[in-house]
Amino acid sequence: MRVGLMVGSDKERPRADRLAGLLDDGRTAEAQGLASFWIPQVPGYIDAMTSVALLGQVTERIEIGTAVVPLQTRHPLILAQQAMTTQVACAGRFTLGVGPSHHWIIADQLGLPYDKPAKLVRDYLDVLDAAFGGPGAVAVDNDSYRVHSPVDVTDAFDTPVLIAALGPTMLLIAGERTGGTILWMADERAIGEYVVPRITKAAASAGRREIRVVAGVPVALCAEDEVDDARGYASEVLGHADFSPNYVRLLEHGDAEDVGDTMAAGDESTVLARLHRYRDAGVTDLAVRVVPLGDDAEQRRASRQRTQSFVASLVSELDAG
Repeated sequence: MRVGLMVGSDKERPRADRLAGLLDDGRTAEAQGLASFWIPQVPGYIDAMTSVALLGQVTERIEIGTAVVPLQTRHPLILAQQAMTTQVACAGRFTLGVGPSHHWIIADQLGLPYDKPAKLVRDYLDVLDAAFGGPGAVAVDNDSYRVHSPVDVTDAFDTPVLIAALGPTMLLIAGERTGGTILWMADERAIGEYVVPRITKAAASAGRREIRVVAGVPVALCAEDEVDDARGYASEVLGHADFSPNYVRLLEHGDAEDVGDTMAAGDESTVLARLHRYRDAGVTDLAVRVVPLGDDAEQRRASRQRTQSFVASLVSELDAG
């Protein structure tokens, strides 16, 4: 299991420092030997794709990915152009994570349709596949898009695509048509008994091998008597599951009731044991979301550094299984 880092919006940083701080985070993750660095498209926060392109210029080895960019907000050909340009900026280290997002973002915040998201994903991938096929004319006509346009960005790099797949239809699409899935709010049982069997079966039927299962997992290194508070805090700051019915349906396949229950929290041995369980469930790529604890910014900063350093120390062990 490859070990990487997933970041989110850092509201404790002054706005003027957020982009520079994110670039520092990427450089630090690479220096610590982490395999990947994942950035979500957070509503109202700095843009993920722009950030990835800049990260590609200040790092040399680490994979950099979006987790994830909502599809409804960008025409697929425009996203393809941006993704290929970003891939050039990253010298081939960029992975495009996309997904249909959630109704409260697409419909409630942006006023866009949120109808038949799985159908939209299939149609969207038609355009991405054609655009990523190489320089030339893109000609796609399906129920959602009519695209007849040239693409001439690069022929030097492929652009891997992963999709956020929570339901059975999306897992089928992920396995048949992409490099895998990016998960959030999925515990070990949901991954091992629900996600992995479906996506690997779909991939095998399509002749695809080495399908990726990227799991975003909150982690906090803390005392055992702080674990319950850490789980409650994680659920509060990372978004309760009941905000998004898609997450609720995914949680029904496991033992967790909210994001805090998917968390690896406790001392070193407790955190390591839970991360082993994620690996054994079939996770190929761990995207650690560090949850800093403490009563003030300085304590939380120290907590973040301790947890991230410990996770980085586990890279060889978790990758060995």
